[in-house]
Order: sequence, then C-alpha cells, then structure tokens
Amino acid sequence: MAESTNIGQGSAAGTLTQTGGTDKQNTAHLDVQITPRWQGYQKVLFRIAFIFFIALSVPNNPLWYSHVFRIDWTNLDYRDLYDICRFGSGINLFGNSFFGYRLLGFANWLTTLLIATAGGLIWTWLAKAARRIPRNFERWYYWLNLVVRYRAGLGIIGFGFTKLLPVQMPYPSLGILDTNYGDLTSQKIFWMSFGIVPWYQIFAGVLEVAAGALLLFRKTVGIGAALLVGTLGAIAVVNFAYDGGVHVYSSYFVLLGLFLLVPYYHPFARVFIHQLPAQVNLTFPRFNGLVQYARVTIKSLILFVFIGVFFYLQLIDFLYDPYKQPSTAGVKELRGNYQVTEFRLNGREIAFNPLDSIRWQSATFENWSTLSFRVNRPLALDLSNGGGDPKRDVNRTFELSGVAGGQRAFHYYVDTVSNTLYLEDKFKLIPDARNVTAGAGGDGGARSRTIRTLSSVDEPAISREEWIPADVKARLGNEAEYVHPRARTTRRLREFARADELAARETRERFIVQYQALNGGDRVILNGIDENRDSLYVVLDRVEKDYKLSKGKLEAGNYR
Repeated sequence: MAESTNIGQGSAAGTLTQTGGTDKQNTAHLDVQITPRWQGYQKVLFRIAFIFFIALSVPNNPLWYSHVFRIDWTNLDYRDLYDICRFGSGINLFGNSFFGYRLLGFANWLTTLLIATAGGLIWTWLAKAARRIPRNFERWYYWLNLVVRYRAGLGIIGFGFTKLLPVQMPYPSLGILDTNYGDLTSQKIFWMSFGIVPWYQIFAGVLEVAAGALLLFRKTVGIGAALLVGTLGAIAVVNFAYDGGVHVYSSYFVLLGLFLLVPYYHPFARVFIHQLPAQVNLTFPRFNGLVQYARVTIKSLILFVFIGVFFYLQLIDFLYDPYKQPSTAGVKELRGNYQVTEFRLNGREIAFNPLDSIRWQSATFENWSTLSFRVNRPLALDLSNGGGDPKRDVNRTFELSGVAGGQRAFHYYVDTVSNTLYLEDKFKLIPDARNVTAGAGGDGGARSRTIRTLSSVDEPAISREEWIPADVKARLGNEAEYVHPRARTTRRLREFARADELAARETRERFIVQYQALNGGDRVILNGIDENRDSLYVVLDRVEKDYKLSKGKLEAGNYR
C-alpha cells in the first residue's frame, strides 16, 4: 500500500539537497532511505506522546457525535461546521477537575498526561515482553502527525472564519457606548477594542485561516505550525490577561503547534543559534493506486467543505444572522439614543436625580430588536463573552455581557397594528450552557458566569402565557422566518420549533408598552406596565451622540 519516503527540507545555504540518488542537482527530490534507529528513551516518549495527542485530538463528548449525525447537509448552518471543528478532548475522569482542582481549566490535560504516561510505560513493557518492537517508528509518527495537524488545521479554520468575516467581536452597541468606561469588565474592553477596528479583526482571521490551511498540506506543516503557535500564543496570553474565557482552547492549539514543530527544533537551533548547515528529514508514506486516489478525493472534499463551503456559510451569517447580535431589525423610527425627559410610575412623576434607583437615566433603541436603559442600582452581572450558539434573539447577549452600571437590555417583539412593544429581559439568573457540543477541554458547557448582587423573585410578575395575546402572536408570525431565506437553516428551524419548550424553562422579567413616535422619532412616548405590573409612562427625547468612533462599511447583519 505504501512505502517510506524521506524528504530533506532546508539548509543554511538556502538549497534543498538529498544524498543517495544518481541525480546530484541542488533541488529537493525524493529518495528512499533507511530510517535512523530510534533510541530507547525516544521510543518511550513517543508512545506516551502517541496516547496523549491522540486523546487530545479525538472528541470526548457524546453530544458532538450526536450533532454530527443530525446535521442536515442540504441546508447547512455555519455553526454546523464550526461545531465539527470545535470540540473538547482528552480523558475526563474527574468531572473536568483533578481531585477537585480545576487548575485554571487545564485539569483535563494533566489527567490525560498521567494516563498517557502509564499507558506508554505499559506499552513499552508489553513490547519488550513480546519481543516485538516495531522497526519503523517513523511511519507511526507520520500517522500521529497527520491526526494532529488535521485536528489543529480544521479547528483553527473554524476559529478564524468568525474573525475573517468579523462577527466574533462586534462593534459596540449604542447601549454599550452609553455605558461608563469603568462599568465595563476588562474582557469587555478588550473585545470592544477589536470590535471597533474590524480590519484588524479580519487580519487576525486571515492569519488563523492561513495557518489552518497550511497545516492541511504536509510540505507546509512547518510554516503553518509556526504561524499557529505565534497567532494563538498571543490570543492565549490575552485571554489570561483579560479573563477572556477561552484561554484553555487557545492554549490547546499552541500545544498542538509545538508538537508539530518537533522535527524542526534541532535544525532551527543549528541554523539560527550555532549558524551551521542543517536539514530537516521527514518521512512520508508513498501511496499507490486506489489508495492514492482515495487520499486525493478525501483531501479535496475536506478542502471544499471546510474552506469553500465554510466561507460561504460564514458570509451568510455575517450578512443576515451574525451569531452575537440579534438578527431581527428593530423599529426604524425608534433607533437611537434618548434622554429620559419625563418618567411616571403609577401616575407619580419621578424627577431626574442621578442617585434615584427607580427612574431610567437614559435609554437606547438598537438597530435590532433591543431596548436598553440604565438605572442607578446594582444588578446581576453576566461575565460571559456573549457567544455560544443561540438562534433566538433573546439569548444573544453580547450587548449585555460584561456591562455593569445598572445597564438593562430587553428584547422586544413589535405589533405594528397597535404600536405595542412586548419586551423581555435578556438577562437570566440561570444562564444557558454554551458550546455544549464542545465538552471538556473545549470551553464547552460552561455556563455564562454571573455575579448575583440583587435578590430576585422566583416567578416574574407577568407570565409568558399572559404576556402576548393569541391574536398578536398570530400577527407576529413565525420568528424563525424573520431572517433572510438564505439564513433559514435547518439548525435555526429546529431551535425555533422548540422555542416554547425552551422558553417554559426560563425565568425572565417582562413588560408591555405602547409607543408613539413623534417628529420621526425625535420624541418617543412609552405607555404601559412594567415588569412589576406598575403603570409606566416615559417620555424620551432623541439626543445625538458625537462619538469619535466610526463603524466603517463592515457592518454585520441586515437591519435595513
């Protein structure tokens, strides 16, 4: 099926040479050679590494396999391919901890390493006892290298496409821009620093996708692995510094990249430190006949799906359904920043006072279906990055996560017949689990962390059943169809088919107001009942904020 082929790569003089053949020209060519004998300690280390990296390269979560088998390949969502690329791995014996210690999320790695060490030593003992020691460790190494580089390559391509078409770190919403700098978490500040410069985010995406693509070709593994370590190393450090939440997953790619660079360490040291000629010797199997055709076919299919199709699906997501922003357009005439000119609760006017804990301090209507307002009292804080895989707009919380200062965000449905807004709080005291298919080691299943600083009732004053009347629900139609037809993926339709079931598990505060937009929305009057069933009357006057930031032309979503 295959025979061992050795290729030399690189020298101090900049030419590729190889001995043993009849052709002595200064160009690289293939030549069959006897592979060097491995030392005893190298064999032991290899066996440990083999078990360790195979365990780190294979999904460890049954939900991942369930997801793969349920994918509708005729109507793909970008998240379908993303979840194939993103998964946790390793041996998880102690519930994502090591005897009760999470070790900053790296407990799974330590468990896997200890088991791999034990397995490698047992493997060595069995090999000596049976007197069957494989002669060609190079071939074993090639197949391990193949698994690791495809795992790293596809994983970082999935990671990179969310930056290449900038949706991972959105431009700050109006509500966030109306928040004091000191009321933002360090993670939020860093993510926004990327969001305000989308071309830099695109550059980071180019580096990640390029690294992944290079890893899929065995002759460019060295370049791809070096690019991977440099790019993801910076991201890992940033996540440690800013508490970004994906330090384990980014470090994971650094580890895989460092392993792929093992054959290059000694030659690099000879060239760049000792300034001596050096050569990298890599052994590749030579495939023939049907096996070669199958190899080319499988590789071509992988490139087509995970680069070509993936890019198209990410483009659709960027244009119509950016995963961190609500996809539904808000009421056009309401969009903007507002000062609260008049505020009445149960008929009693509450004058402006920056220390008042009930009166709204300011309000914003986003381009999408969110109303946010600020109150002067401590609220529960969502410490997630607002990511994950929700399709329902109410669960997309980037505009709320990491934002303190009494900022509240409510998703709304609008009945244009009666000019009524039906609003529900985007914050949930018990947040959803995100990236559930990732499993242990992939930052999966971790709930959006919250800090509870305000007591809350167990049941909202306005229940979901009485919130929106049946005739209004009929007029609102199917929320799954609010987006462009190209974004109506099977994944989206499945989630909305379970919307009532999912919503029944949620505890959210809700309120209902009718709105009047005067002078094209320069003045907006809201009149209804709030989340405590108190009568609410609010007069909002539009204010123009002279922000020095510019969105540019790269805006995700379709809110026209």
